[in-house]
Amino acid sequence: MFVPVNTLLLATSVMLAADNIPAFNVEPHCRTIAVRTGVPQDRDVCLQQEQAAKQQLVTQWREFAPAEKSHCLRLSTLGSDPTYTELLACLELDRDARRQREQNERRKTER
Repeated sequence: MFVPVNTLLLATSVMLAADNIPAFNVEPHCRTIAVRTGVPQDRDVCLQQEQAAKQQLVTQWREFAPAEKSHCLRLSTLGSDPTYTELLACLELDRDARRQREQNERRKTER
């Protein structure tokens, strides 16, 4: 059974992308927010929040496991314009769940 080339390229790009913080164009997302709220200043607020989330990713990127990065990158680029806030939230949830599982495993072995 052969895997289509497009599938292989996508899988490879997701794995490679997991090593670096992605470059998202958050402008369309923030523009949509401002249109929906009817407040033009919301675009600037959104862009500031996205920049802050990106900076947080820069400082925390090494804390996330490769599988977490790959999983969250796939989720954050599915369907709509990707955002750093969504990626960061996903990564933090995955990391915290992993840490909790590890802690539970340590407790089991200590008994």
